[in-house]
Amino acid sequence: MKRRILCACAALLAGKVMAQQQPQFSHYGFNGMNLNPAYAGIKGFGELTAIGRVQYFGYNATFDDGGSPTTASLTASLPVPVLAGGIGIGIYRDKIAELNTTNVQLSYSRHFALGEGTLGIGVQGVFNNIYQGKYRSNDDTDIFVPREGSDGKADVGAGVWYENPKFYAGLSVNNLLRSEYKFSSQVATSGRSAQYLNENHAYLTAGCNIDLTSSVVLTPTALVKMVLPGKFGESDKFSFRNNSYEVGARATFDDRYWGGIGYRSGDAFTALGGVSFAKDNALRLGLAYDVIAFGQDAKAASSFEVMLAYRLPKPGPRLKPAIHTPRYSF
Repeated sequence: MKRRILCACAALLAGKVMAQQQPQFSHYGFNGMNLNPAYAGIKGFGELTAIGRVQYFGYNATFDDGGSPTTASLTASLPVPVLAGGIGIGIYRDKIAELNTTNVQLSYSRHFALGEGTLGIGVQGVFNNIYQGKYRSNDDTDIFVPREGSDGKADVGAGVWYENPKFYAGLSVNNLLRSEYKFSSQVATSGRSAQYLNENHAYLTAGCNIDLTSSVVLTPTALVKMVLPGKFGESDKFSFRNNSYEVGARATFDDRYWGGIGYRSGDAFTALGGVSFAKDNALRLGLAYDVIAFGQDAKAASSFEVMLAYRLPKPGPRLKPAIHTPRYSF
C-alpha cells in the first residue's frame, strides 16, 4: 500500500496488482477533496489548494529514468446553494520512474443538515491517462514490457462525508470500473498488449478539534488507505490484506499558526507546520517533512511537501434587506 517506487514489470501485470497506485499526501488533513468527492463544498465556503510532493528526495536510480516519485495536485471546492450541495474539481500529475499518470476529477456532493453539522453524499467522474516510457526487460520475448505510449480511461467514485465544528469523518471508494489500460508491447510481433489494471481504492478518514485553551486547538487526525483487489462480489474483495494507515495531531495557535507530527505505517514519521496570512487568514502556507524510518535500503532518507491554499469568503445575500420606515410610506 505504501508509495514505493514501483517495479514497472510487476505493476504492469494484469493480475492482482497489490501496490499503491495513487499518490499520498502528508497534508491529507487539510484537503478532503484529494480523498472524497462528498467533501465538495462541505465547509460552506470555496477553497483552492495546491500541493507539491517529492517522495524519497535525492533517491537516484542506478540506470535510466528512475529517481524520486513526484506529484503535483490542484483541487477546488465550492458550495453551490442552487444545487443543494457543492462541486469540486481535482487535477493531479504523478510520476514514478517511467510511469506518468494524469488524473482529472469532477465531483458533486449533495448536502443534508444532520444534527449540528452537514452530511455530504458525493459522486465523482474521473478521466485517467497513463503514459508508459521505455523499459528494459530480462527476457526479450516478454510481451508484458510496454513500448512508449499512453492510454486513457473514464472511471467513477463515490463517498460520504460528515462534518460539524468539532468533528469530521469520511469514507470513499474510487476506480469503481476497475479499468484496464493497454499499451503496445516491446515485442512488436507479439500481437498482444502490455496491460495495467487500476484497482479499487478506499479511504477512511476522521479528525476532531479539541479546544485546549481559548487560543490553542488540538486536532488529532487519522487516515486508513485500502486497495481492494478483485471484482465486487468476490469473496476476498474486502480481505484488508493490502492497507496502511496514518495518524497524527497538530496544534493551531490563534487560528493562524500550526505545527504537528504524524506517523505513516511501515514508512515514515512526519513533521508539519504552517502559517495563515492575508485578510481573514485566507491564505495558508504549509510545509511537511517525512523522515523515512522503515525500508531504508530501497528509499532515500526523506520526503517533503509544500502546500498553498486559499479560502474564499463565505457567500452572502446579494441584496441588502429592505429597511421599512414610516418616512417613506407615502
